[in-house]
Amino acid sequence: MDELQLQHDSSETIMAALFTLTPCQFSDLRHSLSSDLRRQHHRLCSLLRSTTRFSQTLRHLEALSLHQKTLLIARYFLTTLKQLTRFWEAETPNTSVAVRLRDLDATLLLMLLCEVHQHDKQALERPPAEWRHILNEYVVSNMLAMAGVGVPSGAIVLSPFIDVATRCRRFLDAAGCGGGGGKVEREVATSAAAVVALPSVELCGTGTECAICKEAMGGGRDVCELPCGHMFHWMCILPWLAKRNTCPCCRLRLPTDDVLGEIERLWGVLLRIGRSPRNSCGD
Repeated sequence: MDELQLQHDSSETIMAALFTLTPCQFSDLRHSLSSDLRRQHHRLCSLLRSTTRFSQTLRHLEALSLHQKTLLIARYFLTTLKQLTRFWEAETPNTSVAVRLRDLDATLLLMLLCEVHQHDKQALERPPAEWRHILNEYVVSNMLAMAGVGVPSGAIVLSPFIDVATRCRRFLDAAGCGGGGGKVEREVATSAAAVVALPSVELCGTGTECAICKEAMGGGRDVCELPCGHMFHWMCILPWLAKRNTCPCCRLRLPTDDVLGEIERLWGVLLRIGRSPRNSCGD
């Protein structure tokens, strides 16, 4: 997929989902994102002001493999997706996506390096000893844009949020991870927290068949009900969820502790919400 088309599609997906939020939800999201973006911007500026911290972070970044750098971006992207999808995931157990400060510094620096390289491919051909000065100049020159002078308050927050999300997804696609847009669906286990939270319901009547073992589930017997409403024998569904995070019947995705798998799931949530009937032009 063309890079500009991918960026446009990613932005469209996020904006379509945002249009479904109520004014109260939108205000809540705006304040939450504003706080996070301000904290990250201050941390990045602090990193660029400190020669020692910048050098340590750059050395740490250079020591990482491409796969490790990809996971840094993926974890950061996942926290961004969770910020938005929490409005449609209220009853879903949270999976841990905590990012260590050292990794956050490395992620912010990596994303800034990518942004500067995209803006001026010659800039980072200078010796690494000059990079801190180059990055500082770039950040300062973009301060007015970051501050959103003359731009409505909602756009001040949403514009960098959408930009960061699309850049993260573009990086993951370039690294061959899909970032929610990959065509190859990987099998990953359902998170333990999500499995523990599944309800046990008493099945009334007989004749309902377990789609896994193809045997009837007898009345008066407790069975497992997935969020989609499909029910299975506990002894059948538990081994299934230990290997997969999808419903055997409808392929609904459940939360997973696998970072890339969870990104795929939450991106699917955005696509589903953005394409919902209430968001169509005919309404």
